Amino acid sequence: MPQHDSAFATALALILDLDPALLGIVMLSLKVSLTAVLIAALLGLPLGAALALWRFPGRGVLVVVLNALMGLPPVVAGLAVYLLLSRAGPLGELGLLFTPGAMVVAQVLLVLPIIAALTRQQVEELHLEYREQLRSLGLSRARMIPTLLWDARLGLMMVVLAGFGRASAEVGAVMIVGGNIDGVTRVMTTAIVLETSKGNLPLALGLGIVLLGLVALVNAAAHLVGETARRRLG
Repeated sequence: MPQHDSAFATALALILDLDPALLGIVMLSLKVSLTAVLIAALLGLPLGAALALWRFPGRGVLVVVLNALMGLPPVVAGLAVYLLLSRAGPLGELGLLFTPGAMVVAQVLLVLPIIAALTRQQVEELHLEYREQLRSLGLSRARMIPTLLWDARLGLMMVVLAGFGRASAEVGAVMIVGGNIDGVTRVMTTAIVLETSKGNLPLALGLGIVLLGLVALVNAAAHLVGETARRRLG
């Protein structure tokens, strides 16, 4: 127990002193996850809205697949991206494997279904509520998309935050496609696994504290957005 107390004290010191190794890992983690969530949001928000508004053959199957992909195992996503980006894969010539770019692709694959599926649900509910008003304004379905997305913005902020929480806590996929290379692709989750196995508890604990703090901030932001939405709706 005293050894663990010492490791915890050292971990706090690493955080307060802005240890370069710890700071580099944290910054890379944020860069990868924020980039992935931004790309997933840019793709997933209009995709979810389009699925909510249009009816076409196979739509039901697509919705079921999208909902199923919300629970896609990270290691499966990592394997799929690995096969895609490996030398023998169709995108192997890009040389993205074992780079932060590959990690972004893997996280987009995990986050995109969450954002798209939850966006579809929210936009579909709003469309049912305001369908007659929107039709009276003469809006086409394509022109309804930005209107409904804007009206659902508070709820969609929670959706994006949920996606960021999924991305920032991911281990398996980023380890497969990133390789956990020191100074290149080592992020908080993979570094915690490695440093714990090496017995470097102070750094592992320090990264764990930062990651918990980040998760707490995301949940606090989601709660604040939810409360704001509830007050607006009365």
